[in-house]
Amino acid sequence: MTRLFPPTRMSRTLLALGLLTSAHAALAETPVERGRYIVQSTGCHDCHTPWIMGPDGPGPDMSRALSGHPQDLTMPPVPSLPEGPWLSVVSATNTAWAGPWGVSFTANLTPDPETGMGKWTAKNFRDTIRSGRHLGRGRELLPPMPYPVYNNMTDADLDAIHAYLQSIPPIRNRVPEPLPPAAKTAATDAAN
Repeated sequence: MTRLFPPTRMSRTLLALGLLTSAHAALAETPVERGRYIVQSTGCHDCHTPWIMGPDGPGPDMSRALSGHPQDLTMPPVPSLPEGPWLSVVSATNTAWAGPWGVSFTANLTPDPETGMGKWTAKNFRDTIRSGRHLGRGRELLPPMPYPVYNNMTDADLDAIHAYLQSIPPIRNRVPEPLPPAAKTAATDAAN
């Protein structure tokens, strides 16, 4: 039998207590709390919350948190990109993106039943992220949505994100449908 020196025994005891405390804290966390943590730490606000110019530069307008591209913001024609390595043009609100795929507008993730995700179930949300298609069967999710990253999350984490999104204030904001590349080209040609 090997005898542990008191410091080693104490270290193992402290480690075990730490692991138990961490496990207990994780169990005590509600799905909404877990979802809030994931949404805040994975950058959802970076695109789904319109940006405004503040005293320290651009940042998310939290009064419109996760409401997507503002319905009252009419976008001008997409500027042409020069030849070379440029891929996209982004609106000042960080909610409209134009590139080879056309023009995409970030979705309203709030629980508004008519313009957001208020009627979505956790399964609808999981299916969307897993398939890369709206409601798991509709149109493809477009850039800049990094759904392949979220696709690696567990069902429990995706359900937690859904639970959090259902808990935030609903914001009525009808986001425009994406524009295909031909529409982007026509809009650019009309501007020139």
